[in-house]
Amino acid sequence: MLIDALQYVRPSREIFQQMRLGKMSAVHITVGYHEDFFGVVENLQKWNRWFEDCGDLIVRATTCSDIFAAKAAGKTAILFGLQNPLAIGTDLRRVEVLAQLGIRFCQVTYNQQSMLGAGCFEPHDSGLTVFGREVVDEMNRLGMVIDLSHSGHKTAMDVVAYSKRPVTVTHANPSAWHQAPRNLHHDLLQALADTGGMVGFSLYPHHLKGGSGCSLSDFSQMVADTVQTYGSSMFGIGSDLCQDQPDSVVNWMRNGHWRKTPASLVEFPNSTVWFRDNRNFMGLAAGLGAVGLPAEPVSGILGANWMEFWDKAFKPS
Repeated sequence: MLIDALQYVRPSREIFQQMRLGKMSAVHITVGYHEDFFGVVENLQKWNRWFEDCGDLIVRATTCSDIFAAKAAGKTAILFGLQNPLAIGTDLRRVEVLAQLGIRFCQVTYNQQSMLGAGCFEPHDSGLTVFGREVVDEMNRLGMVIDLSHSGHKTAMDVVAYSKRPVTVTHANPSAWHQAPRNLHHDLLQALADTGGMVGFSLYPHHLKGGSGCSLSDFSQMVADTVQTYGSSMFGIGSDLCQDQPDSVVNWMRNGHWRKTPASLVEFPNSTVWFRDNRNFMGLAAGLGAVGLPAEPVSGILGANWMEFWDKAFKPS
């Protein structure tokens, strides 16, 4: 099983062919950043066309059984998630509707304050809100995976403590290795380990020590050190691959439609030389093996751990 727990690639037949060449079993695709409910529905409609036009390469999935079936058919399973709860608005009933539409993951916030909690770029972290607790309860009930990837530290710790089911950070790295607003402090990693949570190691250059110049060896050694501290079963890969997206997209991701004037104009960072697209995913196995990780933990990190976690997480309580 080769699984990437977070991508925001610009869909195309070429991208899906690369997924197949990389033997990707499943990829979690973002279908909502700053979109409202109807914007997410519009994105799902566009993806329906991709499934129709590229059905020889990809298939929609909402369960682990779907992923196994896709693998057996020689296709890549595509799962959908939201990086922002804006599609919920202030209507708790929409959580169930989004689950019925096939949304398997939802973040508590994306960098800024949401109705559920504070993002990692907020100067004051409010923690999990009253409405946030209601949404967490509903996501727990429905088997929708809670993602803390862009949450503020206090908000994330609150969610881990409050949720009745294990939660995830789909794409981040330890801050002890590289200081970045999105990377994770030890106490959050430990809390996730203690509660059966999952973390996807990110390959996005801003999350890597040395940025685009980070070597596969340095990344792999970080993984090995982290696994030694917390255990291997709670880790996978969430690359945060944003392949073929124009720079206008990263500015929209940062600023949405809520700024009159963008705080700054940014560009997507260059990829590392060892991970440019899905064809490079299996190359991570060689890097992890070279730093001494045995085959079984490597297999878990590359996909088996996500499957074990999702098999329980996707089932309604």
